[in-house]
Amino acid sequence: MSRVVCEVYSKMLGLLGFLLLVSGANCLYSSNSAVIDLRPNNFDNLVLNSDHIWVVEFYAPWCGHCQQLTPEYEKAANALKGIVKVGAVNADEHKSLGGKYGVRGFPTIKIFGLDSKPEDFNGPRSAAGIVDAALNAASKKARRALSGKKADSDSKSSDPKDVIELTDENFDKTVLNSEDMWLVEFYAPWCGHCKNLAPEWAAAATQLKGKVKLGALDATVNTLKASKYEIKGYPTIKYFAPGKKDADSVQEYDGGRTSGDIVNWALEKLAENIPAPEVIQITSEKSLRNACEDKPICVVSVLPHILDCQSDCRNGYLKILNDLGEKYKKKMWGWVWSEAGAQSNIEDALEIGGFGYPALAAVNIKKMKYSLLKGSFSYDGINEFLRDLSYGRGGTAPLKGAQLPVIFETAAWDGKDAEPPQEEDIDLSDVDLDEKEEL
Repeated sequence: MSRVVCEVYSKMLGLLGFLLLVSGANCLYSSNSAVIDLRPNNFDNLVLNSDHIWVVEFYAPWCGHCQQLTPEYEKAANALKGIVKVGAVNADEHKSLGGKYGVRGFPTIKIFGLDSKPEDFNGPRSAAGIVDAALNAASKKARRALSGKKADSDSKSSDPKDVIELTDENFDKTVLNSEDMWLVEFYAPWCGHCKNLAPEWAAAATQLKGKVKLGALDATVNTLKASKYEIKGYPTIKYFAPGKKDADSVQEYDGGRTSGDIVNWALEKLAENIPAPEVIQITSEKSLRNACEDKPICVVSVLPHILDCQSDCRNGYLKILNDLGEKYKKKMWGWVWSEAGAQSNIEDALEIGGFGYPALAAVNIKKMKYSLLKGSFSYDGINEFLRDLSYGRGGTAPLKGAQLPVIFETAAWDGKDAEPPQEEDIDLSDVDLDEKEEL
């Protein structure tokens, strides 16, 4: 998307004053704006590798609050010219950047360049509030430089012990026999690039602790494994996916060499290997708790009775739910369903059924709150509902009774069509004439 197109649609926003509904319109700032357009291909170079303080807004073009902020953010950028850099990321289009910095709602403003991690801006969303925060950050940086103190970004927070030492003897037992995800560095002690990588590798190991394991093997000593994995240069990094492994379970690492690059690459690979959640039928309290109790959100669907919606119809609805479970699997939500009337207490607690079936609600069991789908029970309808929910939009209501409703023990669906009830034939042979006339 060119900046010219963005500029055209930005002008349309100002004239029309409604949400951007055209897929091509994905910028809030024009090409001549003092707000710099930031993207994955320029973010590191402009922001992370800069000596400047940066104020960065993460926005979505359709977000009403973002649109309201735009003129104030423009004023702040103009006021800060030559003092502090001001940029903006379309995090709806560039989800990787938003995810990297934990953006969960729009607009989110962060200040970069003071410490190793960006600071959240929680001040007034006005030009004056943004300018004050930016100047305060710049002042802090200047005072640190004057005092000779190093910013946190100059010293990596790490523990070298988090990097696991590997050898020919322990490699198979430690790596291949593990179901964890591994990144393994093959190095040489005399290698300059290896020495430069060491603090980055240690910092990444600390940040990924509990999620991904990082190891290091001296390939000049442990020549069996170095030969096995065809190590021809140093450092070489190999990736071993989570799950069961064998001697051939290895792939090339093709990411960057900073701790941030390593961490982001590993987390993306980890996310790729998360299995889609199973959509569980609610047949007991245990089935509901296993699927939902420790999840941030539980997506609860009530499908039509099997007599009203036979197997093809029901499987169509379940396919929609399974496809959306795959799409939102990184959210680690729970997904459950029940047949209309089978769990009447759930329907009552969620006020489901008044608009017919199928119906759907997203439930936060810890907070005992829920949000009801009011659009169509379709892939697009549910996707829009869940997307709004993930951005913190949409209303919620307290769960009726403020506790988990009583769950009935029911039989699991066998996947088959239901036979309609048979009408009984009435034998009239033993009925007298008067009774027959009444019948």
